[in-house]
Amino acid sequence: MNPSPKDALQGLDAPVATIPVPRGPVPQAPLRPEPHWIEITIDGERLTVPEGSTILDATRKLGIDTPTLCFLESLTPVNACRVCVVELEGSRTLVPACSRKVEPHMSIKTDSERVRLSRRLVLEFLASSVDLSTAPAVQAYMKRYNADPERFGTTRATVAQPAKVDNDLYVRDYSKCVLCYKCVEACGVDAQNTFAIAVAGRGFPAHISTEFDVSLPESACVYCGNCIGVCPTGALMFKSEYDMRQAGTWDESRQTKTDTICPYCGVGCDLTVQQQDGQIVRVTSPLDHSVTRGNLCIKGRFGWQFVQIQPAGK
Repeated sequence: MNPSPKDALQGLDAPVATIPVPRGPVPQAPLRPEPHWIEITIDGERLTVPEGSTILDATRKLGIDTPTLCFLESLTPVNACRVCVVELEGSRTLVPACSRKVEPHMSIKTDSERVRLSRRLVLEFLASSVDLSTAPAVQAYMKRYNADPERFGTTRATVAQPAKVDNDLYVRDYSKCVLCYKCVEACGVDAQNTFAIAVAGRGFPAHISTEFDVSLPESACVYCGNCIGVCPTGALMFKSEYDMRQAGTWDESRQTKTDTICPYCGVGCDLTVQQQDGQIVRVTSPLDHSVTRGNLCIKGRFGWQFVQIQPAGK
């Protein structure tokens, strides 16, 4: 006589379907170690910050508006612009606030005459060599520090080069480039890992370029547009915005911004849609969004033209 299924399971390690399996312990995330706090002094005010913080983190904790140009929270600091320098007691030179980590008992001055002079000179050198007309943040810094780039001459050598318009999505106008390296970082290991652009040349001839200086369609570019999202001066710009600026119709005072979710896939990227006169003119992503951290793909950043296609007969 054949044994019943229940009898056949006797003596086996396999669980019986009719008997509930007891639940195991609920997995828990490992406890994070308590941060080690460091006491420092900024502009005469004492404060404590977690170990590993930068001077810029500490100044922001106090509400001090430290100017930055090459720094972005989602990118590795490259210390290129030196606009954020502060005076550190005991240091021979000014130090970059964006990358210098705090140490116990540091004494820092963020608005001394030495700091203001250095920041003013950096801004004057930049503005005397490139076109900063589409960089409102930099213009605000220049006003704050009374920068006068005209004293170094009125001819800007970098402005002589024409804009590169070789595709229908975005324009590269390196007459506005300050070599902050943000686009290189965003195209590299910090975000996209495409490595379509890099710094070519050394010294004064240094410039941002595709591999072998080929046109953008012939390069490794995947048109994610993350380089546009981090550019602080408008050297990289949406083709739609560039065309409107050339025509004199770009007017941010008439534009509205709406936050939404990208409809192309299930990742859930946040979009900020910018429109003027009922037409979408630019799409970005919030830097503080946990999914995108400001980054998008080609569809999310450029694939919105279908919204503006008029049905036949309309």
